Amino acid sequence: MSDLLKLEKRGHVAIITLNNAPANTWTPESLHYLEEIVADLNVDRENYSLIIYSESEKFFSAGADLTRFNHDNKGLSFDFSRAFGSAFEALSNYQGVSIAAITGYAMGGGLEVALSCDVRICEEQAQMALPEASVGLLPCGLGSQQLSWLVGEGWAKRMILLGERLKSAQAEKIGLVSEVVATGTVLDRALELAAKVEKQSPTSVRYCKELIMAARDGDINSNYTKEREMFVRLWDSQDQKEGVGAFVEKRKPEWKNR
Repeated sequence: MSDLLKLEKRGHVAIITLNNAPANTWTPESLHYLEEIVADLNVDRENYSLIIYSESEKFFSAGADLTRFNHDNKGLSFDFSRAFGSAFEALSNYQGVSIAAITGYAMGGGLEVALSCDVRICEEQAQMALPEASVGLLPCGLGSQQLSWLVGEGWAKRMILLGERLKSAQAEKIGLVSEVVATGTVLDRALELAAKVEKQSPTSVRYCKELIMAARDGDINSNYTKEREMFVRLWDSQDQKEGVGAFVEKRKPEWKNR
């Protein structure tokens, strides 16, 4: 499995490089491995952020290998869909800050893994689509839900129901990605963004991310109360004491991630 996804750690940053040439397609094995990596990072006190990246300028990820769906076995289909959903749900719930550094084509499950990240940036040659309906399938890696939430129902319907493929400029315009960078520079830019994460309290980031994601439930009044409760809960953390103390003492904080 480690041949399909390469894991590298640089200080507080973990980098997962998609490595299933030529198109970086997902397999049940690589999806299970992604889920395992995220679980390990969630208990690693030294990890603050995660970058998903591809060394290929042409393919970030083409999604699933469709030859794996050319059969009549519903059981196999269920297992593959469950692997997609479980892996990308785990990524969505990663406790640090996840960044998708999109290089080239991000299609189907290749876009869905990016949708499950907190931040998406891409290189200028990138193209994005959820084309499953064109081959009699549908997005099963949270795509129908994540895309609608991020860009609105109108663009989600154009991409999923009409099969529209977006180039980088249009993706930035509708908010699917937050930034477009030159070819060959997306990893460097992602690392710059990850460096910003290190200035934040990991405990505060974890709480803030939970609150932001809770907005998807639509019960904003309950979340007002939850926001105040979680603010008070920070007083049980070492990071709260360190952050405020460092500010008062005019020094750089040393986060404990607890």
